[in-house]
Amino acid sequence: MSADDQKRHAGEAAALRVEAGMVVGLGTGSTAAWFVKALAARNLTGLRCVPTSEATAELARELGLTLSTLEDTPRIDLTVDGADEIGPGLALIKGGGAALLREKLVWEASTRCIVIADTAKVVKTLGAFALPIEVVAFGHKTTANRIADVLADHDIAMPARVRMAERGLVRTDGGNLIYDARCGVIHDPVRLADDLKLITGVVEHGLFLDLADEAIIGTETGVEARVL
Repeated sequence: MSADDQKRHAGEAAALRVEAGMVVGLGTGSTAAWFVKALAARNLTGLRCVPTSEATAELARELGLTLSTLEDTPRIDLTVDGADEIGPGLALIKGGGAALLREKLVWEASTRCIVIADTAKVVKTLGAFALPIEVVAFGHKTTANRIADVLADHDIAMPARVRMAERGLVRTDGGNLIYDARCGVIHDPVRLADDLKLITGVVEHGLFLDLADEAIIGTETGVEARVL
């Protein structure tokens, strides 16, 4: 089974956890898109969906899902989203799709969160995938210097690099920039998360700790559920 098939199966399995009348957080990225498609196909009544990005919002509208916002629905019953890495204790790295701030806001407003992924995303130690760090554009190079100092304190020698695309600097839906830190191994995710949030100019980081309640993993033979 291909990685894309695994993502699809995970998304379809997660969609079965949704009940009529729920407020549902919609994640961002290729795996989350499979969930959005499967959710729309169920035609459940009374659903209200809070998207974590403009891209997800556009997909959900095209599929006929009813959208809401955190302002109108501050409590979310269930959020389903993908991840770039799933480590021990369902600790996650997210943000490859540059939506980490909105994703974390939605996750933290949710009663329950399910992460969905293909089996390649499951790791023994976080850090092989570059850790996204969202920063305000103003003075971002000085912010990057402060990020480098924190990374060095965690024995991470590589400085974070600003994310680029063909059109130039990658900007989030909120107009911020993304720096990617190639950590290799994150020995203490909790301390690193705390230290990064203390940096002036850092809006958010991609360490999602103690937020996922369950993981639904697509494998070569089917779907595996892991509960915290």
